[in-house]
Amino acid sequence: MPPLLEVRNLTVEVPAKRGRPPVRIIEDISYDLDYHQTLGIVGESGSGKSMQALAMLGLLPLRKGGRIQGQVLFQGKDLLTLSPKALREIRGGQIGMIFQEPMTSLNPVLTIGRQLAEPLVHHMGMSYGKARRHAVDLLGLVGIPDAAERIRQYPFQFSGGMRQRAMIAMAIACKPKLLIGDEPTTALDVTIQAQIIQLIRDLRDEMRMSIIWITHDMGVVAAMADRVQVLYAGKIMETGPVEQVFGQPYSAYTWALLQSLPKRGQRPREPLFQIAGQPINPALRPPGDPFAPRNPFATPRCHLEMPPLRPVSDAASQHRVAAWYDLPRCLEQQQENNP
Repeated sequence: MPPLLEVRNLTVEVPAKRGRPPVRIIEDISYDLDYHQTLGIVGESGSGKSMQALAMLGLLPLRKGGRIQGQVLFQGKDLLTLSPKALREIRGGQIGMIFQEPMTSLNPVLTIGRQLAEPLVHHMGMSYGKARRHAVDLLGLVGIPDAAERIRQYPFQFSGGMRQRAMIAMAIACKPKLLIGDEPTTALDVTIQAQIIQLIRDLRDEMRMSIIWITHDMGVVAAMADRVQVLYAGKIMETGPVEQVFGQPYSAYTWALLQSLPKRGQRPREPLFQIAGQPINPALRPPGDPFAPRNPFATPRCHLEMPPLRPVSDAASQHRVAAWYDLPRCLEQQQENNP
């Protein structure tokens, strides 16, 4: 059976200042997503995580000079070549998306019930009355109490956690095959975040959905994803099964992100690990590996030539990395030199 989603050589360029060439935000990304599989996409802010999802769904407004290239095959259909009408039938129906800011993504002048009913009327062909009754069930499914009363309320009458649950209810209303979550728990406190993550996991298993979970939180990915994609400057630096990538990273960028996490038993005032430097300006992309200027293990070749994404062991390995250096060996040498 072919994968549910096949992304092939996805490239996104946005227009630059007058007289300058377009700026490449996403560069030559390719991967597959199987049915009932969860892919976590991680990286620093500005790495292109959200841009990738918006480009795939036709939600990226491109001014003159911008363009999207490549293929995004969803059940064999290339989303990048569909008409706006055909894409709208898939978006919201077969593909649901939880947007990044629950505080601002809901329409403030429409009731929660009206906003929940809209995709049901459009994609499922329900009457408004039936869609409204189903909206009550959806709010109950995502754990909002007194759902029959809540659908009459407006977003400002919901807390942040409840708004996020309403956003999830909207995204799963039509029982999509693919759910994309764009940092859906970033603005929530830790307790609500854990509840939302568990809710998504339960809904995934109940509805047999595939999920793309975009986040900067490595712990969230470790808890819920099957595979992980580490993105930097619009390039995939490392990808593979979560336990392999996080257990034995081969990219210095993945290793640095993991080193930045608080360690168990760390003293209260002990400083956290910091990645040197700042993310690159996409308009000033270096000729080689974009992480090379910040990479303590970079070789001269890293500054001149971008490495291809290659298997870390045999050709059949699903764990792939873009690096000219051997990170495990570099770490061993570092430990020998600094016992």
